[in-house]
Amino acid sequence: MTIKHVITNEWENDVINSEIPVLVDFWATWCVPCKMIGKVLEQVEGKYDGKVKFVKLNADEEQEIATRYQIRALPTIIIFRNGEIVEKVVGAMSKGKLLKLVDKYAK
Repeated sequence: MTIKHVITNEWENDVINSEIPVLVDFWATWCVPCKMIGKVLEQVEGKYDGKVKFVKLNADEEQEIATRYQIRALPTIIIFRNGEIVEKVVGAMSKGKLLKLVDKYAK
């Protein structure tokens, strides 16, 4: 499965109204750590199929949403459950740390 790149007009449907937890990767094309975490997300995303949805949001292109969630550094990972933020992590992380983070919210 491919991680969906969400845009502003899809935000409510894909993230806020999701029936399962959503991991949102706030990133930008110029951000080297974003590319590193992006590869890790692609490696683990399939493990959570149907349990946690993975999406990416380009913070440069979708500034309204990035501002709404006070994204000040990239990469930033936010996990939403029932439309609410349940966890926010700033900066790249190892595959092991990411798995521990997502495991907490997988149904």
